Amino acid sequence: MTTDARAAAEAKLAKRDLTLDLARVVCVLLVIVVHLLFAGVSVSDEGISLERTLELQTWFPAATWFGLIMPLFFVVGGFASAAGFRSARRRGGDPEEFARVRLARLARPSLPLFVFFTIVLGVAALLPVDPAFVDGVAVGVGSPLWFLASYMLVQALAPVLIEWHERRPKTTLAVLIAAACLTDLVRILVDEPLAGLPNVAFVWLAVQQLGFWMHDGWFAARRWWQLALVVVVAYAILLVVVRVGDYSTNMLSNQFPPTVPLLLLGIAQACLLQLLHRPLTALMRLRPAQGFVLLMGSRLMTVYLWHLPLIMVMIGVQLVLPFPLSTPGTAQWWLERIPFFLLVLVLVSLLSIPLTRFERVQALGESPPAWRTIVAIVVFIAPPFAIMTFGMDLPLAAAGVVGTVVALLLARIPLSPAPSGTLLPPA
Repeated sequence: MTTDARAAAEAKLAKRDLTLDLARVVCVLLVIVVHLLFAGVSVSDEGISLERTLELQTWFPAATWFGLIMPLFFVVGGFASAAGFRSARRRGGDPEEFARVRLARLARPSLPLFVFFTIVLGVAALLPVDPAFVDGVAVGVGSPLWFLASYMLVQALAPVLIEWHERRPKTTLAVLIAAACLTDLVRILVDEPLAGLPNVAFVWLAVQQLGFWMHDGWFAARRWWQLALVVVVAYAILLVVVRVGDYSTNMLSNQFPPTVPLLLLGIAQACLLQLLHRPLTALMRLRPAQGFVLLMGSRLMTVYLWHLPLIMVMIGVQLVLPFPLSTPGTAQWWLERIPFFLLVLVLVSLLSIPLTRFERVQALGESPPAWRTIVAIVVFIAPPFAIMTFGMDLPLAAAGVVGTVVALLLARIPLSPAPSGTLLPPA
């Protein structure tokens, strides 16, 4: 890199709020920790058994009130969307082009994973392996893919919601919150969880709106005690809602379909992020912190998508080694999770070396007609949405491959890795 290029990069970095990049990285790392602590495997005379060890702990539901941080990811995503769309609009960009770039950032890294799942599940179907065990593992490793459907949906709708926000910010947020509440009410009245599926849009769109408010400076303009008060009120309302409504005290159970409690968590987490902004800014002035966050941020989708398959592969290796497995939930098992977590980070970092190129997005060519971009988004979202609803299996993994390839071709997004000289800046 030349001196001028380095100076330009440093100037651009100085304008970027790195605390938001830190928040995204921490969110993904916490997801890895949770999934690692879920993966309890034991071997007995009856065979191999799987359990969600962390979820079996009596304190787990209370921990989810503070540890379930996916709402924060959507808040930060909303901030990035507002910054990206407004910048593109000033340069003459249009909503379709914005959606194409977001589709490229999500679909390209997903393609190798869907191919991997298709091959592995296809081979497993031919081997003398207990189908129930394969199904259990497949559903587990496919569970994070809900994010692809939900995040792509809200990102695709971001340009429209940003314009509504700019015209009527309070009304837009109020309508989305009301729609989320009404959807939950219908779900409760008909006693059918799938009736809550519209909240895949309404809840996450409302949480994304908080990111627009953050980009406008609304949270930064509040005094610390006002932010703290909002946090207290949000958790107080959450407590009342859980007690009187048909909601689980385990916030993870409220994630699919997403429910109003997640919206309340999003409000509290947005305020907490702003409350911590000063110390986090000081932390992100340190070069080691910047280096780690920027390195992880450049391959964050790869880390998110591949960490759980890697965990399952590592457990598989443990099963074939001539060493006894620790009983899940014992003190030894908990202590072993620390080196296990570090090993997962090392392995996913090594895996990201060849795969991170799929996260690079070059300047896209001529835009297709708008209807093709819309169809491409729908085609890409459909398989992850089905996996989110029914669980991963071989047909849905194969549908993910086909849907992702078709989506990229429809949107005129290259399938091959991007050359390094024509890359767009990260979102």
